[in-house]
This record gives sequence, structure tokens and C-alpha cells, in this order.
Amino acid sequence: MGDMPSPAQSGPGADFATPLYERSGAAAYGMSADQFAAILDEILRKYLLANTAHASAQQKADFCAALRLEELVLARACAAGNERAWQDFISRYRQKLHNMALPITRDGAHAAELADSLFADLYGVNARDGVRRSKLVFYTGRGSLEGWLRTVMAQEFINRYRKQKRTVSLEEQTEDGMQFAAAVPEPVCASDQRLEETTDEALAELSSEDRFTLASYYLDGRTLAEIARTLGLHESSVSRRLDRLSTGLRKRILAGLRARGMSHAQAIEALETDVRDLQLNLRSRLAQDSGAKTFPEGKH
Repeated sequence: MGDMPSPAQSGPGADFATPLYERSGAAAYGMSADQFAAILDEILRKYLLANTAHASAQQKADFCAALRLEELVLARACAAGNERAWQDFISRYRQKLHNMALPITRDGAHAAELADSLFADLYGVNARDGVRRSKLVFYTGRGSLEGWLRTVMAQEFINRYRKQKRTVSLEEQTEDGMQFAAAVPEPVCASDQRLEETTDEALAELSSEDRFTLASYYLDGRTLAEIARTLGLHESSVSRRLDRLSTGLRKRILAGLRARGMSHAQAIEALETDVRDLQLNLRSRLAQDSGAKTFPEGKH
């Protein structure tokens, strides 16, 4: 099966891995029950056991049962180089990758380039030392594989965009498709409560005007000009404020996660992945005490 994790018979996922193994279809890709159990152990240690000092066997079983097991097995089998898995992945997701890329780039040629570049990273052909490394090894089954791919693609587009246009205004970023990064996320299971609590606190600390600015731009889709007119400011001032607010929120959330016991690496990863899991009512939080600056009808 290639570079699959080593068996972990005594790990936290071993007791209940057998029925989940049967359900996952892992055998079709040559993945053994021990290899499957090792993957569950890895995910349990990373999420459930990292946040809970003593998790019961039932909690572990429930956590793993809620994972997208078939998609998890497919992704990990692809990462390990299983050819049958790759054929299944291609048939299910190759066209979807191109379909995802088009709304981001708004150009057919660029969409094909972005999708092909991501596909290469997923296959693992970019390893410089000759060792195959696939991004699919980072998929943990906590949300849909399609949603995860969409997030990875959006981040890749953002990284490219930042390299090419470090000085463009937020308005120009929106015109070029940057707003895709703010797409409504798909809810997934077992989010880290610390991230939700920290994000809630960070939003609550904002002034009513700052909350109105964020909600108007990211939730209501208002232009900088419209927000500027409402606040009596220049467009460039609104652009700088949005940049400052986004940067400040990230720093506050990182600090809050560290204060709640996360390492710096765990906090960074939580912001990059678990933000998809948040169950917060962002409109409610951002609209608190916004006074007369209410949101227009039809924008909810």
C-alpha cells in the first residue's frame, strides 16, 4: 500500500476500527485493517485526544463514526500511491476541480492552470527530493473531501494572488475573484470549541462600527464606495480599515487559542482548517450594537 502509516494495534482507534474498516471500503484499495486503525489513531490524537484529557471508548467510537470514512480512505490511498484509488479520484473530482477553479479565476485558461497545479500537488509530483508527498495526506475526513479541496484551492489562489499583487486594494481583489475566500463554509463535525469561543470573544471586542464594516463587506457584499458613503469616509480609509481588522482579528484569535492551551502550530492549523467548522452565527455577532447602521433588506 506504499507509505501508509505503521500499524497501531494498541492505539485508541483499535477497539472499534474493525466495523468502521468494513464500512469504509478500505480493502478495495489494498489498505489493511491495521493501516486503517493507524489513520484513525492519528486523527483521534490530533483532534479528540488533544482536546480531551480522558475520552471514553464511546466518545472515540462516535468521533470516528462521524468521519467521512469512504472519502478519508480514498484520499489516504491516493496519497499512498494506490492506482485504483487515483482512478476513482480522477473520475470523481478531476472535473470538479476545474469547476471549482472557474468561479475563483473567472477565466477558463487560468482556471485550468489552477486546477492542474492543484492536481499535481495532490498527486505529489512536486517533491524535490524524489520522495512523493501528496497534500491529500492532510485530509482527515472531518468534512467533505469536496469541501476540503475547495478550501485548498482557494488558499492556493490566495497565495498566488498575494505574490502577484501585494499592493492592490481590497476593491481590486474583489474584482479579481478574491471574494471566493469568503464563501459560506460547509459545516463539518467535531469542531474545536476553543476556536469557536476565541472567535466569539474576538468579534465581541470590536466596536459597533468595526462590526458593521466587516459585515457590510464580507456578509452583505457591499462595495468600498457604499461603505465609505455610509460611514462618511474615503474608500481608501475603508480599505485600510478592513485590512487592519482582518489582521487584528487573526492575531487576537491566535493569542486566544494559545491562552487556551494550543501550541503555536496547533493554533495556526486551527485557523487554516477548523475555521470551516465554526457554528457561530456571524451575522448576529457582527451586527451587535450596530445602532442605526442596519443591514439592508434582501442582504441577509
